Amino acid sequence: MKRLVLGAAASLVLASAALAEEMRLAVTTSFHNSGLAEVLLPEIKKDLDLDVQLLVVGTGQAIRLGEAGDVDAILVHSKKAEEAFLAGGHGTRRREIMYNDFVFIGPEGDAAGIAGAEDAAEALQQIADAGAAFVSRGDDSGTHKKELSLWASAGLDAEAFGPWYRAVGAGMGAALNTASGMDAYIMSDRASWLNFGNKGGLALLFAGDPVLFNQYAYIPVNPEMHGHVKHGLAMQLEEWLVSDKAAALINGYQINGEALFVFNAKR
Repeated sequence: MKRLVLGAAASLVLASAALAEEMRLAVTTSFHNSGLAEVLLPEIKKDLDLDVQLLVVGTGQAIRLGEAGDVDAILVHSKKAEEAFLAGGHGTRRREIMYNDFVFIGPEGDAAGIAGAEDAAEALQQIADAGAAFVSRGDDSGTHKKELSLWASAGLDAEAFGPWYRAVGAGMGAALNTASGMDAYIMSDRASWLNFGNKGGLALLFAGDPVLFNQYAYIPVNPEMHGHVKHGLAMQLEEWLVSDKAAALINGYQINGEALFVFNAKR
């Protein structure tokens, strides 16, 4: 019997062929902090033989990574910024995947009384009137953009606030930790709050205003702008993210019996 002896180069080729394909996906810190990635990524690997490398940043930075061609796709939650990204030719299309909502967290004693507010604008007005400590992410993330728009809708200018308003320039988890340490108010996405372990004396005080709706969307980077991006893999991932299996995993992801996201992709 003849034995096949492989040279070093051939061995490397075979070894590379056995490895899963890889792509880079920029995701928000709120998505990462929710823990959902730990559920989805192993199933993506199993079904597609695809390793998805996450770059965890705020929405603003994720969009800049996409504009630079440093990632193959983005998963973010700021529709206005996403539409500008598409209008600039940086993405091929926007596909809504899932949603949750933003919530206002604060000290259990609720000195500003926001638990009884009629809407988000009133809750923020009461925090401002009380001069109660408030932590802002201050990082150009989707959550930060939404927070600023809510202050503006309430007729308030965050840039003019006093020392009670603290912009920390950090992700959702770090900002929640700061709020916990300061016993301060903060706006969070519901998923990050539910998965947050250092709640201390904080509690969910206000939710339910329709303006707090929080949509996540997936956008592949345009290969006509950046020929090196792995557009084929990005499209494979998109089709998986809108599949029945992804829907079941997303809708079934719960903490203490409470769902963190609702799948709403149109197929």
